[in-house]
Amino acid sequence: MQQSVITDKFGRTLQDLRISVTDRCNFRCRYCMPREIFGKDFAFLPKEHLLSFEEIERLTKVFLNLGVRKIRLTGGEPLLRRDITTLIKRLSNLEGLQDIGLTTNAVLLGKMAEDLKNAGLKRVNVSLDAIDDDTFMKINDSRVRTQPVIDSIIKAKETGLGVKVNMVVKKGMNDHQVVPMAKYFKELGVTLRFIEFMDVGQTNGWDFKHVVTKKEMYDEISEQFELEPVDPAYFGEVAKRYRYKGTNTEVGFITSVSESFCSSCTRARIAADGHFFTCLFAGEGLNLKDILRNGATDEEVTDTIVSRWKYRDDRYSDERTEETAKNRKKIEMSYIGG
Repeated sequence: MQQSVITDKFGRTLQDLRISVTDRCNFRCRYCMPREIFGKDFAFLPKEHLLSFEEIERLTKVFLNLGVRKIRLTGGEPLLRRDITTLIKRLSNLEGLQDIGLTTNAVLLGKMAEDLKNAGLKRVNVSLDAIDDDTFMKINDSRVRTQPVIDSIIKAKETGLGVKVNMVVKKGMNDHQVVPMAKYFKELGVTLRFIEFMDVGQTNGWDFKHVVTKKEMYDEISEQFELEPVDPAYFGEVAKRYRYKGTNTEVGFITSVSESFCSSCTRARIAADGHFFTCLFAGEGLNLKDILRNGATDEEVTDTIVSRWKYRDDRYSDERTEETAKNRKKIEMSYIGG
């Protein structure tokens, strides 16, 4: 039986769930998994520490009963998880789920797109931080050029998957790519979203001086193209959306640093090992995997999640300062999932 809508200490409901299915990735992006830390000797989670598909499905049913309607599978690189289409099929058939998406670097997306669509996947968010090969390869540190990613984007569109491209913008790294990326994806007819460089985790060397704000990017793009605002599609939508005038193609900005959106955050996250986090910038999570494996009933799991959400008071982006950004312990993006 479906529970009443649950709210946290600030009245925010639980609507969106992001589930990391692996902490492994085939890129070593400088702002996320720098090779000097995530090198060949780095100890990723062993298989037995990952949530099984059965456990993910069971938890998803619990969250659907608590009001979640949208799920996004993340990583690491989720397409590295063996038999990921089997999981998508199981989740997409659950009663009450309205949308299931996946975030990917798209290296494997092209050859998997049809199977993913047939399994029930609705959309993909493709991470691409530059259209210029040299810049992109310096960022991903994996010798991957942009063309395989572009080919995968086109293939995903052809199969009927919804496609958005996400670009993390860091000053001095790829800020010179803002307009070229906007131009390229405007012509391709694909939504592009610029993400302000955030202080997720402990290893990306974040500093305010590296942030290119939404206003700076908007002003730069507006010199080339006329933009008109688009109303939010739903409460809690994180992107501030615009449309290129005279087209149906959108561009958006995710402004966690310069214009925080904590007050409307309806998202929760489950890390690859089953820890439940109520904020992307959390320092610790609730171990749902152990609760499941210790024999808890669905009702007990539900009560545990409700209790944690009821006392949720996260508003890190509202409170961020130079000192808290540097000194607060935060979970790595590759573990918690974007």
